[in-house]
Amino acid sequence: MNSKKGIAILGSTGSIGTQALEVLESYPDYFDLQVLTAGKNADLLIEQALKYHPNSVVISDESLYQKVKDALWAEDIHVYAGEQALCQVVESNEVHTVLTALVGYAGLKPTIHAIEAGKTIALANKETLVVAGELITKLAKEKGVNIYPVDSEHSAIFQCLVGEFHNPIEKIYLTASGGPFRGFTHEQLKSVSLAQALKHPNWSMGAKITIDSASLMNKGLEVIEAKWLFGLRTDQIDVIVHPQSIVHSLVQFEDGSMKAQMGLPDMKLPIQFALTFPQRLPTNFPRFNFMDYPQLTFEAPDRSVFKNLDLAFQVMDMQGTAACSLNAANEVAVDAFLNEKISFLEIAELNQVVVQESMNVLNPSYEQYVEADTQAREKARQLIAKTN
Repeated sequence: MNSKKGIAILGSTGSIGTQALEVLESYPDYFDLQVLTAGKNADLLIEQALKYHPNSVVISDESLYQKVKDALWAEDIHVYAGEQALCQVVESNEVHTVLTALVGYAGLKPTIHAIEAGKTIALANKETLVVAGELITKLAKEKGVNIYPVDSEHSAIFQCLVGEFHNPIEKIYLTASGGPFRGFTHEQLKSVSLAQALKHPNWSMGAKITIDSASLMNKGLEVIEAKWLFGLRTDQIDVIVHPQSIVHSLVQFEDGSMKAQMGLPDMKLPIQFALTFPQRLPTNFPRFNFMDYPQLTFEAPDRSVFKNLDLAFQVMDMQGTAACSLNAANEVAVDAFLNEKISFLEIAELNQVVVQESMNVLNPSYEQYVEADTQAREKARQLIAKTN
């Protein structure tokens, strides 16, 4: 049996996936890369496979299968395509930990398969818990599977809880940078451009997550994810804007004491912590210097202007498939904004209408989540078609 930890990276060509490969590269004696997968970026997947030599690669877009197969025919690498293959590769006996770094709803099904196969999950795909938190947490408990968060805020909460699991949480505070439009009024947001929305002040992320950060939907999704990860009620979760992105999140305990996890904004640290827990392996990452940040500031988010955040708290209280509908609507809305079909403010407006008009199914099955997702996307597309 291989003594190294076998890793599958779902979404290896994205921002988290590429940084995860850098982490793995730093510890060749600790990790054994088994699986790389990509959606459509065949060129980068081929480049990664030739460099890292995983056991298997999967390209989700089946039309690109031959291209990947031809490029890797001389290598000893299995090449697969399609959603079913994505779900099957995570079940391999050689895989110990599955890093789910797919963007959006696409991460749900393979994550379910990985949990059912008893794999440890390093979760960078917050939508999995947003869409089907009830189902995922129940399944993980049944299978005795650990889910380690990769999002910097949830990793921070998790790191604050190490050694405190027997002490109940009174409250958690998720920090938000505020994005590029921090302090903007509703009037100012009417005229913001796509280029402005894609300029995040502190983090380097993919386009979808960057837009979600600008609209505070990313924080809304993180609030829902935190509820499921840490078993919290809505009133135990708060969001504070912290423009410097040094305090990554805080936990308040029942005695009033608070713990915060701090550091420079670098996704490699939470990725590494999730993959190596309970160990902390040495790194050469830049170190935080207090003198570079003589002031750390905090302020309340304006939920009346950034309505996506408010909407996330609403659907959390609604339970059932409401969060699934919100996530589906938002994926369609952000895609429309990236293609300049709707304005920035219309993202939240569209999300609100879809949530209001979607049927909310309580205690849903997997099939009902799928149906809620499909219907919400269709509704969102119809609304966009009407505005164009």
